[in-house]
Amino acid sequence: MTTTAETVWRDRLARIDDRIDEIQLPTNGKRLSQDEEWCVVTIRGSRRRIRFHDYASIYEIPGLYERIFYDRLKCSSPFRVSRLLADVIRERGKEPQDLRVLDLGAGNGMVGDELHALGVKTLVGVDIIPQARSAAMRDREGIYREYLVTDMTELPEKKARRLASHELNCLTTVATLGFGDIPPEAFATALSLVSTPGWIAFNIKEDFLRERDDSGFSRLVRELSRREVIRIEAYRRYRHRLAIDGRPLYYVAVVATKQEPIPLS
Repeated sequence: MTTTAETVWRDRLARIDDRIDEIQLPTNGKRLSQDEEWCVVTIRGSRRRIRFHDYASIYEIPGLYERIFYDRLKCSSPFRVSRLLADVIRERGKEPQDLRVLDLGAGNGMVGDELHALGVKTLVGVDIIPQARSAAMRDREGIYREYLVTDMTELPEKKARRLASHELNCLTTVATLGFGDIPPEAFATALSLVSTPGWIAFNIKEDFLRERDDSGFSRLVRELSRREVIRIEAYRRYRHRLAIDGRPLYYVAVVATKQEPIPLS
């Protein structure tokens, strides 16, 4: 059966208790930025306002993340980024099962689910939020070989050794860059754990990769590319999801290869 952007999460939702009575998006006509968006969730008769970037609260409620972002707002990023990665590596004569993936900002495991469906056997998740790991273990048991809760900007030596023991050759991070969820230093640390040569797959809102953008991540990617530490192999613009007012939000999916070790500077 062909896997689509909705197949995996719909299958998971079918097994989750239907505790969510209603999700209401604001309709006051005010245009909000992505990091300001919110909704009101009714769970077994109790109403609660939740910001979209309050991931800890969302992950605590089984199925809520999927219902907000995949059912209501039509998010396609885990599917898009995973499939672009698979397409590029197959063009190079490799297969997804050859990958040993570090999933940075793994959340509740949506990207891991997609990669697992493609045949990836070794998946290691990392997130700074304990509730993310709990949600992934609850809703996607067996997807990750290991899932660590840690701050990648201050990675403890013991956890660094555990990550290195998986001999990682691919880094993925989806819907986590550009809004401060994952600082550039965390991305660089994660990339340093990937073998050389190795693979990188990520997405980011298109505004954050333009030359006029001066965010830390934009500067980091441009500098790594300029120094030929990474080489961009594929770049695809697509609709990430809908905003709460129905506008399409466009992101860029990027697949690159790691050519050289990350310089300390």
